[in-house]
Amino acid sequence: MSEYLAESDFMVVEEGFTTGDLLKNLLMEASQRSDKRAFFVADLGDVVKKHLHFLKALPHVKPFYAVKCNSSEGVVRTLAELGAGFDCASKAEIALVQRIGVPPDKIIYTNPCKQISQIKYAASHGVKLMAFDNEVELGKVARSHPHARMVLCIATDSSGSPACLSVKFGATLQSCRHLLETAKEMNVEIVGISFHVGSGCIDPQTFIRSIADARLVFEMGAELGYRMHLLDIGGGFPGTDNSKVQFEEIATMINSALDLYFPEGCGVEIIAEPGRYYVASAFTLAVNVIDKQEVPLDQPGSDGEESGCKKSILYYLNDGIYGSFSFKFFDNICPTPILHKKPCPDQPLFSSSLWGPSCDGQDHIADSLELPELQVGDWLTFENMGAYTIAASSTFNGYQQPQINYAMSRMAWKAVQLLQRKLPQPEEEDRESMCTPLSCGWEITDTLCVTPVFAPASIT
Repeated sequence: MSEYLAESDFMVVEEGFTTGDLLKNLLMEASQRSDKRAFFVADLGDVVKKHLHFLKALPHVKPFYAVKCNSSEGVVRTLAELGAGFDCASKAEIALVQRIGVPPDKIIYTNPCKQISQIKYAASHGVKLMAFDNEVELGKVARSHPHARMVLCIATDSSGSPACLSVKFGATLQSCRHLLETAKEMNVEIVGISFHVGSGCIDPQTFIRSIADARLVFEMGAELGYRMHLLDIGGGFPGTDNSKVQFEEIATMINSALDLYFPEGCGVEIIAEPGRYYVASAFTLAVNVIDKQEVPLDQPGSDGEESGCKKSILYYLNDGIYGSFSFKFFDNICPTPILHKKPCPDQPLFSSSLWGPSCDGQDHIADSLELPELQVGDWLTFENMGAYTIAASSTFNGYQQPQINYAMSRMAWKAVQLLQRKLPQPEEEDRESMCTPLSCGWEITDTLCVTPVFAPASIT
């Protein structure tokens, strides 16, 4: 029996039947209901595959999942079962992962600016590892959590990321010595350094510069008598194949920098805070057209007239930017819908825009889309909807958040169990029929193939 995840927590997708097939079945069922609510299909097998790929690409880095990116329980339980740690930014996130049984030594409290009550909560629940970046925070921790093990968060040049965190968080290199000296005066234990290059990083060189800066601060600490042993390289890893920078490119840069500044055997443990990397591509959203409005295009020479279109169409969906499309506040990208009903090849296209269901005029999802004419009741699906969608959604205007339907392939579920040593190792013949493992121990193909390894150890 698995510790965090049971087979009853998700739908098992058998061999030959994909999560895409499951989505089609769910859409057919939903079309028969009068209440056509938006819903997600979450492929937990994709999360498993990403975890295996992370271990292969960054063999010296232990992942601590950034709960803020997607706090849905199926994701948290899956990653806990795989042995990942958790990056929590609040009391509620700590409570979530501890409620399913995650031990405190698998948690890092990464918010550098915490309420005193939440520092005390962490102390009372055994969470010792936490971040800071200023003198005031040190004072709060010294008084409220004297047994904390602190990580100094340093600023980075995150201008190449859509979400630039260093405008708000991170100590400059010039201030680090003073903060380390102050921590010593306050008798606060400093165990390591952290940084975050910003969510959706598009400049892999930022990781190299940040790791080099962390090395400098380690040396400052050594001069002051600290024996720091932890480096947290944060997040910023892409989660989809269409990202401007691929995960493999970033991993190559990180490995080179770690070999140079924190080589294996140096006594420093390396962790990271991947968020969107794990969940972005795992979630697909299905929404329904609840209304439409046609707007005539009567200006000569307009785009609509050039393409033979005499109108543009506004479509109103049953989910919007106050719900699952809240990721637009983070990524500022226009999502591309996939039509459930395939149009005829000669069907005309119209300039179309998509709007959410609320009474707010800012509830605008996408514009300038060329779509065939849709009808009320039609379904649209959106892929790569796992990052900062569910976590940032609200019930504004009383609209319900979409239901999540979890699924996992039978092969992925077996991989989870193998990782936790719940199943015996397959016989040599069976293993060869599954796949030919790489020298690193993993092979990832269209069907997930694995060989057993131990889950990452926790930080002690």
